Amino acid sequence: MSDWADWIGKSETRHDVITPGLLHRFCATINRPVTEDIPQGLHWCLCLPDAPTAELGVDGHPAKGGFLPPIPLPRRMWASSSVSFDHPLQLGDVISRDSTIASIEEKSGKSGELVFVAIDHETCVGDRVAIRERQNIVYREPAKTAAPADLASNETPDLESWDWQQKIIPSEPLLFRYSALTFNSHRIHYDRPYAVQEEGYPGLVVQGPLMATLLLNLAAKQLGANKLTSFSFRGQAPAFANTAIYLVGKKQDENITFAVIGNDGKESMSAQATI
Repeated sequence: MSDWADWIGKSETRHDVITPGLLHRFCATINRPVTEDIPQGLHWCLCLPDAPTAELGVDGHPAKGGFLPPIPLPRRMWASSSVSFDHPLQLGDVISRDSTIASIEEKSGKSGELVFVAIDHETCVGDRVAIRERQNIVYREPAKTAAPADLASNETPDLESWDWQQKIIPSEPLLFRYSALTFNSHRIHYDRPYAVQEEGYPGLVVQGPLMATLLLNLAAKQLGANKLTSFSFRGQAPAFANTAIYLVGKKQDENITFAVIGNDGKESMSAQATI
């Protein structure tokens, strides 16, 4: 497709501050009580890309060719992340995030050509690294056909093997609020005609990091705040607005296995964590 070697090693640094307003809006979005603890997952709302509106692409993302390489595939998704929580964040922390493109890999799958871009992030408070993350973004070919519009289902998955369970119906306001928190203008999360007609989804798509944040919140409910030292997730299949998802987890010693499961019993996300 192209030689991307010149893009590997490219880096950028962004800055932010953890404010009371951000903490309150984050907790309000996921229906979490506000405490002095900064919830794990809030770092995804910091040091955000802030391209001017005139520089957005058709899909609502910042136009390609800035920090990220100009991959010539139209659909872009956050595929997975591996996160190390080294030190808890605190209210008022002045944050810097150093991001570096670690690798670019072309693959072929059932849906056609794919390109995976791996990015290493270090979220720092002063000279101390608080959070380390390897993020993987996948670029895909155009959707070949629009997906069916009917998402209704009366099925209930078998969750007997999971110790922690929470049912959520992700609403349009939830998706909108999370997109606002993360300054994410990808149209598949709020523009249903675009999501269906252009990207081939049957409805509005639930953000991957939102599902990951909800799993982190499930862990906090069970274990208390900031108990995880590592957390990794991988998107398995899209989840959609107004369709029930089940947040589930089970703990064995210091290891936790999570999933986001749909009505049909299939996983939308798998995740693992350590305490």
